[in-house]
Amino acid sequence: MRKFNIRKVLDGLTAGSSSSSSASSSSQQPQPATRENDIPETLQSEHFQLCKTVRHGFPYQPSALAFDPVQKILAIGTQTGALRLFGRPGVECYCQHDSGAAVIQLQFLINEGALVSALADDTLHLWNLRQKRPAILHSLKFNRERITFCHLPFQSKWLYVGTERGNIHIVNVESFSLSGYVIMWNKAIELSSKSHPGPVVHISDNPMDEGKLLMGFESGTVVLWDLKSKKAEYRYTHDEAIHSVAWHHEGKQFICSHSDGTLTIWNVRNPTKPLQTITPHGKQVKDGKKPEPCKPILKVEYKTTRAGEPFIILSGGLSYDTVGRRPCLTVMHGKSTAVLEMDYSIVDFLTLCETPYPNDFQEPYAVVVLLEKDLVLIDLAQNGYPIFENPYPLSIHESPVTCCEYFADCPVDLIPVLYSVGARQKRQGYSKKEWPINGGNWGLVTQSYPEIIITGHADGSVKFWDASAITLQVLYKLKTAKVFEKSRNKDDKPSTDIVDEDPFAIQIISWCAESRMLCIAGVSAHVIVYRFSKQEINTEVIPMLEVRLLYEINYIESPDPEQLPPLPTPGTGSNPQSIAPQSHPSTSSSSSDGLRDNVPCLKVKNSPLKQSPGYQVELVIQLVWVSGEPPQQITSLAINSAYGLVVFGNCNGIALVDYLQKTTLLNLGTVELYGSNDPYRREPRSPRKSRQPSGAQNKNKEVGEEGMGISPHSAGLCDINEGTTVQEDRCKSPTSGSGSPINSDEDQTLNNFIEKGIVFFILRVLSFLSSAHLFFSKLTFCIKILFAVKTKSRKFSKMVASDIAKMSRKLSLPTELKPELDVKDNSFSRSRSSSVTSIDKESREAISALHFCETFTRKADTAPSPCLWVGTTLGTVLVIALNLPPGGEQRLLQPVIVSPSGTILRLKGAILRMAFLDTTGSLVPPAYEPWREQNVPEDKDEKDKLKKRRPVSVSPSSSQEISENQYAVICSEKQAKVISLPSQNCTYKQNITETSFVLRGDIVALSNSICLACFCANGHIMTFSLPSLRPLLDVYYLPLTNMRIARTFCFTNNGQALYLVSPTEIQRITYSQETCENLQEMLGELFTPVETPEAPNRGFFKGLFGGGAQSLDREELFGESAAGKASRSLAQHIPGPGGIEGVKGAASGIVCELARARIALDERGQKLGELEERTAAMLASADSFSKHAHEMMLKCKDKKWYQF
Repeated sequence: MRKFNIRKVLDGLTAGSSSSSSASSSSQQPQPATRENDIPETLQSEHFQLCKTVRHGFPYQPSALAFDPVQKILAIGTQTGALRLFGRPGVECYCQHDSGAAVIQLQFLINEGALVSALADDTLHLWNLRQKRPAILHSLKFNRERITFCHLPFQSKWLYVGTERGNIHIVNVESFSLSGYVIMWNKAIELSSKSHPGPVVHISDNPMDEGKLLMGFESGTVVLWDLKSKKAEYRYTHDEAIHSVAWHHEGKQFICSHSDGTLTIWNVRNPTKPLQTITPHGKQVKDGKKPEPCKPILKVEYKTTRAGEPFIILSGGLSYDTVGRRPCLTVMHGKSTAVLEMDYSIVDFLTLCETPYPNDFQEPYAVVVLLEKDLVLIDLAQNGYPIFENPYPLSIHESPVTCCEYFADCPVDLIPVLYSVGARQKRQGYSKKEWPINGGNWGLVTQSYPEIIITGHADGSVKFWDASAITLQVLYKLKTAKVFEKSRNKDDKPSTDIVDEDPFAIQIISWCAESRMLCIAGVSAHVIVYRFSKQEINTEVIPMLEVRLLYEINYIESPDPEQLPPLPTPGTGSNPQSIAPQSHPSTSSSSSDGLRDNVPCLKVKNSPLKQSPGYQVELVIQLVWVSGEPPQQITSLAINSAYGLVVFGNCNGIALVDYLQKTTLLNLGTVELYGSNDPYRREPRSPRKSRQPSGAQNKNKEVGEEGMGISPHSAGLCDINEGTTVQEDRCKSPTSGSGSPINSDEDQTLNNFIEKGIVFFILRVLSFLSSAHLFFSKLTFCIKILFAVKTKSRKFSKMVASDIAKMSRKLSLPTELKPELDVKDNSFSRSRSSSVTSIDKESREAISALHFCETFTRKADTAPSPCLWVGTTLGTVLVIALNLPPGGEQRLLQPVIVSPSGTILRLKGAILRMAFLDTTGSLVPPAYEPWREQNVPEDKDEKDKLKKRRPVSVSPSSSQEISENQYAVICSEKQAKVISLPSQNCTYKQNITETSFVLRGDIVALSNSICLACFCANGHIMTFSLPSLRPLLDVYYLPLTNMRIARTFCFTNNGQALYLVSPTEIQRITYSQETCENLQEMLGELFTPVETPEAPNRGFFKGLFGGGAQSLDREELFGESAAGKASRSLAQHIPGPGGIEGVKGAASGIVCELARARIALDERGQKLGELEERTAAMLASADSFSKHAHEMMLKCKDKKWYQF
């Protein structure tokens, strides 16, 4: 008997089908027309300039603090050499020392518009604050000694500089030159002392006598130095090391803080022993015993009031037995002691007082506390010492930022409505007074468009910020973790194995500003869809879906029904309402060998949820465990309000969800998206037995339709696989029950697979038949094949399955849908997804970009239609067609039909961004549904309007030619392409980088045009015109130093961009020439002309009898005429770059001219000084020569000629 060969029959069938389809398609294929030259491009290189604008957030790793009590400006220095200046809310400035050395101390020249910074590399810098961008005027580098402490008396130009060797030098801050007056440590201490006193830790002058200087050494020695007589007047010794010293305003007492947690109060005229010793946090010990030692008191301040007791404010000093207690600031006022706990370690603090004069009653009103990660301002005038509400945007890092998005030119009503719902979230109990740091003036607002920044955080929170006009203010905070159950104790960890901590961390944010729909993807493979509402609601049951994505490559490539165009299937018997979303996670299930299966990583709350006005949960989607493997983290996400769809993907595949009907429409592995057009050779995974969960037949209905490879609504195939759910159960017939005991599970699975594969193959053949006379003959043939498969043996079934798999590769698509691949594009980058760890996962093709649009899905299309474009990490772009039901109530009743179109495009590198242009070169935005309040009952008229309302979308006008209706712009890690649609011809191509890769690419609007902006890992920021991809900007800006920059860098419209420059700070930049030109006007002014308060009145009797404060002519003591010149090798003067350049940026007028003249005089004086130094050196050389000559003359005077 002749062996029946199904392969030849199918070959013939394929040839006939493909030839007929190609013939029909070639007749319909429009000829491409070159219209790209008709699109004018207005953007030129001169429209672009890159510069930093502002930096927001808390200064990272703060190290120093200073305050100008007259200008009301606060300065913070950091360990990275950064300088942040704060005035009134909205007035702040960022500066950076070029060396990057840590700032150890800051000193304002009070009401002078200048600041002195001391750095860890032993340099002093003088900053000019009278310009909008402060700059360094002078620098002084110490060569032989290390700087430890600086002090600048009020209204003095002489800066005292203490060093590690214990010496004190004096610097003229006007010329930044050293005085010859030096206080040496060996003259300051007792001659009988045998040890070095240690570094200088404190310098201050007596408030009542400027001629007396108090010097504190680390060892515990304090010296009162008489500047006029150049000797020590009093010496105070203590056993414990000193950390800080503070004066009483009358100059008769001072207080020291020590390393054993004690405070010692000294009378100036009694150096033998302290007047009083206090241990603020020490235990009271009887019998006169010494109290137990406490932790060091790092700083103390002593402030007096006219009406009551003085304030003693200190940090540290807690008892050693208070393990785990938070850092504290202690306020001692009279007999009361208040201990204020802080959230972080205290770096420094300052007491804000009413007067800048140290010899008057201080009248403290607030304390500024600089913490490691926060800035706190305490109101001393109110009972309980409440804190001020901080108006600065310093809470960006409240929880670590994990992602951020930037939106410029948003709808104008968004910021007010977000502020209104966010105002209800504000804490209570703040001080009722206004924020006291209120110096400076705002800049001019030249940008009128609203800007919003959204940040996602590690604790699952999402924050909305108003970023308009280079300011930043928090609007609204959303806590996504509220929908999940939290572990009540540390031992009860969440059931996620993806991350060890922060299971709610936000990974991706997708936001539609027009419809206000928000979608987030979390690190535990969860997606939450939010809808905005101004009304408070109570949600009895949180809607939830579970999706099962599994990555498998089998040795037999199964036919892909999703490649089929949708077919009208009569008798579909599938009611959309029958698929209800899961309200709670399914109970934990395990496979037969104990592996976790069908279990999500997080548990959704099963109790009613009260949702405040703002963003409210619409749907929670979770990926579940599959046969002991945890779900992979989500790599891409998109939402579209007009379609009511949300889509997400990872390295396993893609899932498309209808969030209106709460159903899963598409659930495919990445390989299955290609169908038989897969251009890659994929090796099968390591053989692993397919584990079937126990009780799978009963769980099919529990898991729901979302586990299927394709939903019953995605094509007309629902009558074929109506009961199947999980991917491993796709092959099982719903009516087979538990199966016959004779046949093994493997045989049954294989037979079911073959049966379904043949049916899919039949439908594919029927969909591509173009001639009616072939229909019945080929349908009869396919039915015969199906009957044979049902009756033949297992061997024959395997042969048929192999033949069908081979045929599906040959048959899959008509010729006009085959991709036109670029021959040169043979190198494709692999996925660098952060969620991929093992070698096996590295080779997977992840979904890297998703974009909803209304465009041409196939070459033969004559009109745009809704579709989804999918980009992968191997550089492939696939198109999925969406068939949407009518709007209104029909949208909730009829299914959305989803079918991959077969269109495949390829680029080098992972796909990052996709966008679409019309024939005029304008951006085609995705369709959206305008926002409306859904929680308010509507009348009949409004319901009728709603039925008639259609989503807002931009589609080409009917007058445009059909041949080239749109352009697709696709950006990958390596290159960008502009592709004409529907012809799918590559019109323009630009290789962005060969040696590096693009981290972020965005299609943005600028100057009434659009461009492609890219940020590369090698630090380059580039822009390209559209559609011609002509290079417009290429600037080396910022190399990729850590993944934080890569994770947060984003471009937006109008030439704006941002990234997280440190864990606590956002850096905003602009690449627009117009913004750079207007930036000077937009920046606020730090310095404003303010009159210095009058000095305290000495009184009649004090003036008559010589009491009160005594002034000192420091110029007479420290000037060159009296003290001489300092050694040139001790310190080196470095002119600053902020001289003429800073003046150019200052406001025009007489002040500007005077500043220029002063700087010119400084430069002239510097040159004259250098000339004088050279002259003095020549004179000294001449004197030395004369001296040596005289000595030789005296030596040879009495010698005879024969004695030489």
